[in-house]
Amino acid sequence: MKVSGSIVLYNSSFNDIKKLITTIEKSIISKLFVIDNSKLDKISKLINSTKIVYVHNSFNLGYGAAHNIAISKSIEENFDFHFIINPDITLSENVFKKMFNYMRSNDTIGMIMPKVLNPDKSIQYLPKLLPSLFSIIMRKIKWPKFLYSNFIDKYELRSINTNISYVTPMISGCFNLIRLDAIKRVGMFDERFFMYLEDWDLSRRIHKYYKNIYYSDVSVIHGYNSEANRSIKLFFSFLFSIIKYFNKWGWFFDYKRKKIN
Repeated sequence: MKVSGSIVLYNSSFNDIKKLITTIEKSIISKLFVIDNSKLDKISKLINSTKIVYVHNSFNLGYGAAHNIAISKSIEENFDFHFIINPDITLSENVFKKMFNYMRSNDTIGMIMPKVLNPDKSIQYLPKLLPSLFSIIMRKIKWPKFLYSNFIDKYELRSINTNISYVTPMISGCFNLIRLDAIKRVGMFDERFFMYLEDWDLSRRIHKYYKNIYYSDVSVIHGYNSEANRSIKLFFSFLFSIIKYFNKWGWFFDYKRKKIN
């Protein structure tokens, strides 16, 4: 079985991803697609590995559309599994092998993500229930405090022991492994989403036919910094994605969401 992977860049320097690429080169991934949405190509001349395919788009296609380039090529070349990797991920090469072996052992699994940690090793609660408009608003305003506390524990599955693996409706796009047969069945990332919520949408579509798994036996460090909370431009990008998501799945009468959750 063949394993590929992809990283999407935007105005990144080679130094930002050098350590990550070095780790990937030692992993089970046999081909890594580096998809660069930056205006200028400052990286291709610094990559000298036969395992890496560099694609320069010269403009920002968006997160999902860029990963779709790599996923399409992987399917054309008959790969079986594909890793989605953020450039701000730090991990050991053994993570790839363990996630691959776990997924390969159970063909009911469509997507799998590891335990994700902050740089200080605290937990990022990234597996979630499918969102409602209420959950989006509550995650932003975090008020009233007593209501938010109860809500966030349920929505982010915080009451589940983080050291056990379990099925989850939603998986984060920061780092995961996808079965490409699942992509052939449900389609790739929806390119109407430019930067946010495309992972939620894909998780939901895959979860209709396969299991999405939070796999606690391995962990990665993710430099999550919630840019949308500090940038007006990215906040509006997030807002537009919310509109697209609920236009697609339903604003108030999403009965399938209730059943899945």
